[in-house]
Amino acid sequence: MAKLRVHGFHVSLDGYSAGETITMESPMGGAEKMFTRYDGRVIHGVQAVDDPITVDRALTSTWSQGIGAEIMGRGKFGPQTGEWTDDGWRGWWGDEPPFRTPVVVLTHHRHEPIHFDNGTSFHFLDATPEEALARALELADGQDVRIGGGPSTIRQFLAADLVDFMHLVTVPAILGGGVSMWEGLADVQDRFTVESVTSASGLTHNFWNRITTG
Repeated sequence: MAKLRVHGFHVSLDGYSAGETITMESPMGGAEKMFTRYDGRVIHGVQAVDDPITVDRALTSTWSQGIGAEIMGRGKFGPQTGEWTDDGWRGWWGDEPPFRTPVVVLTHHRHEPIHFDNGTSFHFLDATPEEALARALELADGQDVRIGGGPSTIRQFLAADLVDFMHLVTVPAILGGGVSMWEGLADVQDRFTVESVTSASGLTHNFWNRITTG
């Protein structure tokens, strides 16, 4: 059965994963410093990387394995709010987005799909988490679905008890404010087994697997 997964999602020591306001100059809303230790070359399409193969890079490589579609919030797609304008915006990633699969973008405003030659396509949907997951599973053609973020989107799917696996990366940094990963999710850990490993870079990789019964 296909699973809903989260991969390589960064969380500060005080529980934040993004700043309050996304802009063209600050796609993470001021939380960019959390990524100073991050090696994302696998995610961004580089399949052959130089030695050494570190723990962080090896764990990052699981991001795309077995994934047939992604779900993301509107803020991950771009900084715009309200009705879409005819400004030609096609996402942060230029002409070759790293996804190479269909992507469901959650938005309350209608937008035509966008297609790229490398297999990436963006499908804009006003939907509940359950409805969005159903659509993503159709697009994934039997493979797993990844939630790409941001934190408020992941929270919605956790609150709906739809997430099967999470790879969260705790970063040794304090943001002091922003968008919380955990607001309203007291005791969510009780639904998962959690294992952790800390790398030499100072990042702690936390693996959350849903507890299955029967």
